[in-house]
Amino acid sequence: MYKGITIKPPFFEIGPKAFMYGERMLQLAKAADEASAKYDVRIILTPQPSDIYLLAKETSHLLIFAQHMDPITVGRGLGSILPEAVKAAGAVGVMLNHAEKPMTTADLYKAIKRAHETGLATIVCADSIKEAEAIAHLSPNIIVVEPTELIGTGVTSDKEYVIATTSAIKRINSEIQVLQAAGIKNEQDVYNVMKAGADATGTTSGIMKAENPEEMLEKMIRAVRIAWDELH
Repeated sequence: MYKGITIKPPFFEIGPKAFMYGERMLQLAKAADEASAKYDVRIILTPQPSDIYLLAKETSHLLIFAQHMDPITVGRGLGSILPEAVKAAGAVGVMLNHAEKPMTTADLYKAIKRAHETGLATIVCADSIKEAEAIAHLSPNIIVVEPTELIGTGVTSDKEYVIATTSAIKRINSEIQVLQAAGIKNEQDVYNVMKAGADATGTTSGIMKAENPEEMLEKMIRAVRIAWDELH
């Protein structure tokens, strides 16, 4: 596990995927930066690779993570994403093994190792309790436990799933933070997941497809703060 950065709960991940980029992404990032400071909630933003440098330079509170990274070293690798380049652009971490960018177990192991060697924290996605337990033995900083079938559906994981997956991961490594994110569409979903005991939650479509993304972002971050304070 990379120890060079501490991401204390509660926190929230915004995953733009390919919905938003450039100046529009910067506008949302600045709103997220303000919300992070206002509610004392760390926000992880995973933008397009081309936006990492701009967003890292123009924000003060956000944690910029790359959407993906390949387990390569400096040299050959046309079309691959180099860990050192991600770090140099201003990212502090990387997301790995998302359902839309799955990795083999061998590549995932090597990518986590390369990330930590390079000074990058890791968020690794798992689609079941069994996979989450296996990934926990690789010691990433954060595990996102979201059933693939719920991603983008607006249907969230139930309380039992949140409790079971969180407990399973913590039994293996209590230092790993657990992010529950599938199907988060509004501030009530955020509140419910955080009250169920998650360290964090997050969304893509809940913000990206909202009529007013900045307004929805503000509501969700506020819900994180309220739920966390009530539970703790």
